[in-house]
Amino acid sequence: MNEPAVYELVLRGLLSARLLAHLADDFAVESGGGTTRLIGEIRDPAHLHGVIAHLTSLAVEIVSIAPHESGDDR
Repeated sequence: MNEPAVYELVLRGLLSARLLAHLADDFAVESGGGTTRLIGEIRDPAHLHGVIAHLTSLAVEIVSIAPHESGDDR
C-alpha cells in the first residue's frame, strides 16, 4: 500500500457513535444486520495498524478488513 486506499472494516455488533467517536472524522459508519461497517481512506500501513489497535483496545471484534470496491461512500 503505497498510496491511500479506501478500505471497509466490518465489526461485530452495532457500535455506538460514542464508541466510534475517535474514528468519526475518517470513516463513514453504517450499521445493520448485527454488524457495523466503517468505510474510509487508509493513508498507509501505519494508519491501518493504528485503527486496528484502537478498535482492539476497545474490545471490538473485527470481522473483516478489505479494500472497498467503490470509493464513492466517503
